[in-house]
Amino acid sequence: MSVRSDPLDHLAIPDGTIVEEHDLVTEGDVIVGGQTTVEFGVRGRNVIAGERVRFGGDIEASGDCRLDMWCDVDGNVLVGGDAYLGERVHVGGQLMVSGDLDIGDDVDIDEGFEANGWIVIRNPMPAIVFLFVYLSQLLRIGEEEAAEEVVDELDRSTEREHEPVVVPRGARVSDDAWRVSTPAEVGDECRLHGNLRAKSLDVGRDTEVFGSLRAKGDVSVEQGTVVHGDVTTRGGDVTIAAGTQIRGDVSCEDLDLHDDAEVDGTIRARGEVTIRRDDARPSIADAEAESGTGSDTATPEEAGEPAPEGSGADPESPTAWADLTPAITRVEPSASGSDDRRATDERADDDGADGGDSGRRGGLEDVIAEAER
Repeated sequence: MSVRSDPLDHLAIPDGTIVEEHDLVTEGDVIVGGQTTVEFGVRGRNVIAGERVRFGGDIEASGDCRLDMWCDVDGNVLVGGDAYLGERVHVGGQLMVSGDLDIGDDVDIDEGFEANGWIVIRNPMPAIVFLFVYLSQLLRIGEEEAAEEVVDELDRSTEREHEPVVVPRGARVSDDAWRVSTPAEVGDECRLHGNLRAKSLDVGRDTEVFGSLRAKGDVSVEQGTVVHGDVTTRGGDVTIAAGTQIRGDVSCEDLDLHDDAEVDGTIRARGEVTIRRDDARPSIADAEAESGTGSDTATPEEAGEPAPEGSGADPESPTAWADLTPAITRVEPSASGSDDRRATDERADDDGADGGDSGRRGGLEDVIAEAER
């Protein structure tokens, strides 16, 4: 059995995570892979960092804090539980521990440390190695029930109320950019500063990102999210849900865009562009019927009047009546009565004097001709 853990394979930002001016704040744990640079402080429940991780601010852990060898913290380390510091760890400020302190060799703390519990100065054993050795000894002496109780306790301890923030190995996180070579997932109702660069990106609902999104693969933005920047993918597709606001350009292969989304910039899609609408969305006719903004003029068929002779309209066709009604309504005789009628007749006589075949029009045809003029 290999005791070396596999590299973390994705960037995970759980629901409700907020990146303030100098700190990443979450209600769950923070797990940072080895050889990663985090250029701001971290505040969470348990903080766990691998080898050669650099923090550009303070670490505040309400639970335990474990920093592996060669870690570097520019600020203070405040721990509400127990602290475990590997060898050659450097803390630029103070180390304050409410519980026990297990500290390795050649640890450098610039402004001193204080612990309310036991202080053990040695090279702390990695947790996975200690667990493997302990279970091996229990099985060797025949205490199988005790070993099962330890495993059950570990299973119960892994049940978390909040998902952890997971930063993969070799990442670089700052106010300017979050750069990882793995897929990235951002939860709901988060607030992040910086451009996101990843293999693929999934951003949850009602999240605000003060930066752009760029990925090699697919990018998905859920409902109600606001992105203050461009959304770009090198060879993948982009999906933008309803209520999303993109304050920049969109560039992708295929684009799946909801009709209620907003894109302020230019859309560049090398493939297909699909505009989606909700199936329950009312049509224009239904909306006018509900609001009462449709035409109030009844057709002759609805009023029970017969079709005029010579009109050429089919009495069984309500559409033909609906097309003629607005024209008839607009040319109703004015209050002046006979004067307007006399002027119309004179214009009709002039048209007939030209030698054409039109002659004088009467009835409905005369009214329609006046409306066209």
